[in-house]
Amino acid sequence: MSRNGQTARKQAPRSTNPEDYQRVPRAVAAMPKDFAAGHLIASHHHTRAQLIYATAGTMRVSTDTAVWVVPPQRALWMPAGVRHSIAMSGDVTMRTLYLRDDAAAGMPGACRVLPVSPLLRELIVRATELPVHYDERGAAGHVVALILDELHHERSLPLHLPMPRDKRLRGLCLALLEQPGDPRTLDEWAPSTNASPRTLARLFVAETGLTFGAWRQQARVLEAMGRLGGGQAVTDVALDLGYDSVSAFSAMFRRAAGVSPSAYRPSR
Repeated sequence: MSRNGQTARKQAPRSTNPEDYQRVPRAVAAMPKDFAAGHLIASHHHTRAQLIYATAGTMRVSTDTAVWVVPPQRALWMPAGVRHSIAMSGDVTMRTLYLRDDAAAGMPGACRVLPVSPLLRELIVRATELPVHYDERGAAGHVVALILDELHHERSLPLHLPMPRDKRLRGLCLALLEQPGDPRTLDEWAPSTNASPRTLARLFVAETGLTFGAWRQQARVLEAMGRLGGGQAVTDVALDLGYDSVSAFSAMFRRAAGVSPSAYRPSR
């Protein structure tokens, strides 16, 4: 019995089925779900827009046209109806927000990476602890209002990797995503793609807007962000990604990300 003489009732376990959150009569529905390293969520879409975020672990989110790496310092805005898959790098503590159409109004119409401030992080975590049918006029409603205010004022970051549609080139790109430290040149890739190096070079620019070298560097930057955000040592990341020295890797990373690799790692 509780102090007021009422029998205490335990809150039912929160659903981890995304479909249960698509028609909740609230502006925001928050779903907590944990995944083991290597888990893959197959291609799917939702009727609500989604903020894909994890407080721990890194995710690689793929659509037909691009790939994003999402470490704990970042979240990915996913508009309603966009098909995507999610691969887990390390154990992932996902905390997803599903936004009703009116709550998502004014947000980007395409996928965008958003920075996650310490305040937004705590608000997202708190939202997953609220009842699904929270009191919109009480404290829970204020939490959700703050989340929406933060989201609508965040500036998106240009952290994506365009993916080609040509099957030959797409196969090469997928292989590089799995092993971004692969040092092979286009001449060395050509035999496995049944295309000439000149054709591959032309396709890279035509279908991604980037040269082969620029595309591979962007792939390495995004992979490095994910690994560093997960706490891996700078030296290990540099060597795994094919750099001969930490200084060369650090210079590349600073040019691309605007900060040093060590600054990108989470504080202990």
